[in-house]
Amino acid sequence: MRIESLEIHNYKSLQNVKLTNLPGMAVFVGRNGVGKTTLFDVFGFLNDAFINDVKIALQARGGFKEVISRGQSGKISFAIQFRPNKNEPLITYELSIGLNDKNLPVVKSEILRFRRGSKGSPWRVLEFHEGKGFAAEGELTDYASAKEAERKERTLNLPYILAIKALGNMADFVAVSKFCRLIEDWFVSDFHIDDAREIRKVELAQHLSRTGNNLASFAQYMLENYPERFESVLKRMTERVPGVTDIKAKTTDDGRILLRFRDGNFTDPFVSSYVSDGTIKMFTYLLLLSDPERHALLCVEEPENQLFPKLLAGLIEEFRQYSIGDGDNNYGQVFISTHSPDLLDAVHLEELYCLLKGDDGYTKIIRAADDKQICDFVKGGDLLGYLWSHDLLIEGV
Repeated sequence: MRIESLEIHNYKSLQNVKLTNLPGMAVFVGRNGVGKTTLFDVFGFLNDAFINDVKIALQARGGFKEVISRGQSGKISFAIQFRPNKNEPLITYELSIGLNDKNLPVVKSEILRFRRGSKGSPWRVLEFHEGKGFAAEGELTDYASAKEAERKERTLNLPYILAIKALGNMADFVAVSKFCRLIEDWFVSDFHIDDAREIRKVELAQHLSRTGNNLASFAQYMLENYPERFESVLKRMTERVPGVTDIKAKTTDDGRILLRFRDGNFTDPFVSSYVSDGTIKMFTYLLLLSDPERHALLCVEEPENQLFPKLLAGLIEEFRQYSIGDGDNNYGQVFISTHSPDLLDAVHLEELYCLLKGDDGYTKIIRAADDKQICDFVKGGDLLGYLWSHDLLIEGV
């Protein structure tokens, strides 16, 4: 599953932003306060709106008036184009949110559409306005069956819930179910080194948490259930981090689990409390990327923190490989924000997007491959990290 384009209107500093030709791995660079975190929060907002509702998602961010772009009125809107699998039709999801006549937030419009054949205009699977609209019905198990489907008028219980969540009978339709997975499965890493070092009681951890506080339990789960993947992580750790020769999760007498790192220069292994921040963080990333159930969208903010600069090129390659996948459409998408020249040196031109504040105070996002000056610099042999550190990426960045 892969997002190919994203439009955002009136969401905080993202007053009018359009990202196109999004690759499997996209890297976003910009100074502090230009909107990198806000961009990632778009998916957090959609996730909250899907799991709960639009009203709760807005309240968590201070309410509608705090979320809508400063000086703007009307609606907050998003448009996402994505492809569930490489050879399947492009699907478009559009959502706009505003206030009703009682000054309460509602879903002004919600549309999901895709092209059923090689010709004709995109077909609307659902369309709702303030809780009323229509949706396809029937055994919509694939795109072929959708050609015969009919649409039926429906009314939602509340005008601030998303139709894609409310219409449970559409869960079998790939266009809906896979988009719901994209929103539900959004994952932003917020690793806290101290949490990752924590010694916890034995528990089932089939996936790494966003803070990494179940790192030891997840390592034990991977070792027991996916030993080949875990061995691959150890191999890559020895390649990426000099000195590390082995990592094991050990259960203590009181039922807690801790990580033990072996350094080739010492006989006895170290517990995680005595291992460097960078070693812990690299191990955490490699385990996350080795999860057999890939996240549809993985967002990583400033992965360079606590990592030795020479490790960043290898880490970027790990993220890139995650986005490529291992066949059978088993690939994810990775968005990364950074300030690091060393990290940018390992980024390809078509993977980079530059953020800056315009004269109007709103965020602008420029695809580096669309900027002639950057392309000329790169053709001349300059690395992106060099351009960034010398203020040559985008004027004003």
